Amino acid sequence: MLITHGRIATFGPHPQVIDDGAIHVEDDRITAIGPTADLIARYPEAERLDARGQLVLPGSICAHTHFYGAFARGLAIPGEPPRDFIEILQKLWWRIDRALDEESIRLSALVCLVDAIRSGTTTLIDHHASPNLIDGSLDIIAETVNQAGLRVCECYEVTDRNGAAGAQAGIKENIRFARSIRSPLLAASFGLHASLTIGNETLEQCVAEARSIGLGFHIHVAEDAADEVDSERKYGQRVGEHLAEKGVLGEKTLSAHCVQINPNEMDLLAKTRTKVSHQPRSNMNNAVGTAPVQPMLDRGICVGLGNDGFSNNMYSEMKAAYLIHKSTAHDPRVMSGDTVMRLAYPNNAQIAALFWPQPLGEITPGAYADIVLLDYQPYTPLTAGNLPWHIIFGVDGTHVATTIVAGKVLMRDRVLLTLDEERIAAQALAAAPRVWQRFEEISQRES
Repeated sequence: MLITHGRIATFGPHPQVIDDGAIHVEDDRITAIGPTADLIARYPEAERLDARGQLVLPGSICAHTHFYGAFARGLAIPGEPPRDFIEILQKLWWRIDRALDEESIRLSALVCLVDAIRSGTTTLIDHHASPNLIDGSLDIIAETVNQAGLRVCECYEVTDRNGAAGAQAGIKENIRFARSIRSPLLAASFGLHASLTIGNETLEQCVAEARSIGLGFHIHVAEDAADEVDSERKYGQRVGEHLAEKGVLGEKTLSAHCVQINPNEMDLLAKTRTKVSHQPRSNMNNAVGTAPVQPMLDRGICVGLGNDGFSNNMYSEMKAAYLIHKSTAHDPRVMSGDTVMRLAYPNNAQIAALFWPQPLGEITPGAYADIVLLDYQPYTPLTAGNLPWHIIFGVDGTHVATTIVAGKVLMRDRVLLTLDEERIAAQALAAAPRVWQRFEEISQRES
């Protein structure tokens, strides 16, 4: 395939904007980029996709999400509103995950995948939980991923909050799924909930099991101060210190949030080369604080950008990151546009490189052909130097017209080609009342 007549923003080691540019794709890789006239001459027989002057970007990467939370949209939480982060977990997330069955796991994944395709998010690192259906739950999601054609890393959330049997089942599901993967679009990590819900015995078993097959971890770290308080009370250590001592931190591990970590914990993240994902919309929603992103970057920590189950419009997450740090610091100079792009593209690409061998987040020869075309017509000059501010102040997921993953067109001119959006929406709408009823029953039992 030859994508022609696009305004190509390459990102990568030597970012540039190529006006009237073209991209040659062979199988799942980009093989050449350059002026349209040059590539047409080189590949005269290639099937062409005319970008018609659209902005061409690498597909967005989401470093941390939760497909399983899709049915929380519009759900009323019984009783008084949650007062803090722990009550949000107890009253919402730890009830809705137990309300999931096979149908709702499948549909929650599908509606998120539809949203991702429409928003130009082509790679997602998901963190799943469904305590009443653990064994085989990741296969249910994997089937939807293969149907959609997106690139997804999966894991199951191990926790002790549902008893020893639930913890053991979660461990087995992580190992079983990692060993079963056959699709190049799928990858696996080893899921852990958080220090505050995992005891030492379970944690030590997870570390031993993960090491046996070479997996790193995907874990929530100090999302709220309650995680640090719990760790200091139980272990006499802060969360980062405890996880480092137990062998959880490391170059293959992805730590979500890290909102409440201190300088010593940042140093441990840097020393162990642990990756971090930042979710500003979720952090604002849960009122847990603002992660110390710049101090982590200053220490050489790879900090990427996720959405924690918010919409898969990662351009919205970029905007939130740009704004919240300025507001928190009372300083308009912090979190510049190019710093946001660093999180969203090269740093997210480093995180994705834990799971896929070829480059992502860039349009360069040899990179995976994960590409989006956007109907964005700038009314001021657009260059490689000012591209970050065009993306933050002008670009949105609603501009995405065509989404391509591994050289396969998943949406063309806003028409989805791999998923039946209308049918999926209708099925989800029919299933939601059943999920909500189970949620209500759980809430009544626990109130």
